Amino acid sequence: MKRFLLATIVLFSLASAVQAQQMNTGSDYKTALGVKVYPAAITVKHFIKPSVALEGLGYISSDGFRLTGLYELHNNLGNVEGLKWYIGGGAHVGVWSDSWKTRYPTRNDGVAVGVDGVIGIDYKIPGAPLNLSFDWQPSFNLVGYNYFEGGWGGVGIRYTF
Repeated sequence: MKRFLLATIVLFSLASAVQAQQMNTGSDYKTALGVKVYPAAITVKHFIKPSVALEGLGYISSDGFRLTGLYELHNNLGNVEGLKWYIGGGAHVGVWSDSWKTRYPTRNDGVAVGVDGVIGIDYKIPGAPLNLSFDWQPSFNLVGYNYFEGGWGGVGIRYTF
């Protein structure tokens, strides 16, 4: 938890230092950098088209790490300025620690590679350089121990550029 808190502080300090670009206070954004809670991850989202974003997630814990890349399609949700829903897919790769392998001996190769889906809502706060998201990110491991994971996703808080 101390590492996560330190990473969060460093992340927001870095975001503040990148003020070379004009602060994004409208209801749309091009790039956002922040954290996602449950499980804890560093997240960056970048729009390559007005309704298409790429999101990268880095999860680090005492069990190892996992990197995920997602391709997301965004659409307006009702008439609320800055509120969108999104759906998409992608892939992940993870490497697990010896303690994880000890707790799960049937998954002993320590590597996980697979596919991910995502569905969620995204809100860019008008008048502030902040973005909030809530999503569910089910995944299926194809390399390593084959299994479905339904517990990825969570609440994201990002600084927008």
